[in-house]
Amino acid sequence: MVVVGAGLSGLSCALHLLGAGREVVVVEREDHPGGRAGRLDMDGFRVDTGPTVLTMPDLLDEAFAAVGESVRDRLELRPLTPAYRASFADGSTVDVHTERERMAAEVARVAGPREARGYLRLREWLTRLYEVEMRSFIDARLDSPLDLLGPDLVRLAAMGGFGRWSRAVGRHLKDERLRRVFSFQALYAGVAPDRALAAYGVIAYMDTVAGVHFPQGGMRAVAEAMAGAAAKAGAVLRFGESARRVERRGNRVTAVITEDGERLPCDHVVVTADLPAAHRLLDHRSRRPVPHRYSPSAVVLHLGTDRTWERLSHHTISFGAAWRRTFAEITDGGRTMSDPSLLVTQPTVTDPSLAPDGHHLLYVLAPAPNLACADIDWDRAGPRYRDHLVSVLEARGLTGLDASVRAERLVTPADWARQGLARGTPFSLAHTFAQTGPFRPRGTVPGVDNAFLAGCGTSPGVGLPTVLISGKIAAARVVAATRTGARR
Repeated sequence: MVVVGAGLSGLSCALHLLGAGREVVVVEREDHPGGRAGRLDMDGFRVDTGPTVLTMPDLLDEAFAAVGESVRDRLELRPLTPAYRASFADGSTVDVHTERERMAAEVARVAGPREARGYLRLREWLTRLYEVEMRSFIDARLDSPLDLLGPDLVRLAAMGGFGRWSRAVGRHLKDERLRRVFSFQALYAGVAPDRALAAYGVIAYMDTVAGVHFPQGGMRAVAEAMAGAAAKAGAVLRFGESARRVERRGNRVTAVITEDGERLPCDHVVVTADLPAAHRLLDHRSRRPVPHRYSPSAVVLHLGTDRTWERLSHHTISFGAAWRRTFAEITDGGRTMSDPSLLVTQPTVTDPSLAPDGHHLLYVLAPAPNLACADIDWDRAGPRYRDHLVSVLEARGLTGLDASVRAERLVTPADWARQGLARGTPFSLAHTFAQTGPFRPRGTVPGVDNAFLAGCGTSPGVGLPTVLISGKIAAARVVAATRTGARR
């Protein structure tokens, strides 16, 4: 089996294939594992350039367990308390705890006992939502709308899962600040909270109920651990080698050809590249009558500083005064947020080894329009927008931020595009209704019997937990297609 791409979906697929007794070769163009969970070393600062929020570590444990290992064998995961700190334009803050009673007390402190009771009802709803969706819609192969039919679809509809996310949260919470805390996660799905299906509230469950963790050594440690477990179990990991094309005979792939012209024979191939790149590699054209809709992008500013600020937690969400208008600006207007809401991650709060002694690392993420819906020359506008973001953060309490910077790197939608990501977004396809479940690109390739897809562009979708599941599902498809081979 050849897996193209050593991102988290590819490594998950490899581990599950190894656990099923298959021989696995992984081809990765970079000289290290991780894919979109990338890395950057700058002047002693060890930067994670991809996802910074780790939830649902049991899915990682499942991948390791396929080869007889566990998360504890490979990683030191630290639960974050609080999971987030939310700061608002009026100066108030909310620490988001995953422990039930502790968060209820925090809500009562901020907004009173009535809202605390509303939070407990919301928490119960989110938990039921997760239980229904995980078993039937997330950790499941959905090849046809008919696969949705069943009692859990009725339960999901009865829970209001096909309504709007923001309204579902509003049924339980009236305080605008708390509504934001439990609905901003819609951005992970590439849709504004007022437009996102309530079913995607399951992401809020992962963040605010199941808990957020951080691995010692940074997020890059996750990919390194998975690659190490795969190598120990017998996988051949070929870093620094790109797949140029696949060799086909009729409706079957017979080999993967690398950029150096080497031929890697295979019985099956799993491609985890960005969706358009995967289709090009497989010489396949999508037959979808309506073009895919891509998620908004992001501008990310990596800052190495010589100081920190008490107001920052590991993850801090800095909300602007505006809310709905700013979503319209990036999704409809093709403009950057005039009053941006920002995710500021300071991993050195938890792991000081990621920066030189006495220094800190900031990851500032600002949602931005993707290249398809905005006419912005990022190579010229990027430096100005960098200065704007820094001035916004200084005005919100990070006094002296600009003067404290000792190393930095700006990443814009143009940079994401140069990395080969369609429309210049790292978040792939938006999770609209027409791109959800069986309506999202599936893990099979029409006309090719032994080629499969995995990654955030396929079902179940974007996010660290879901790409791990997509890798597992791809492995299950391969095993079902072969129906032979000894199990470990």
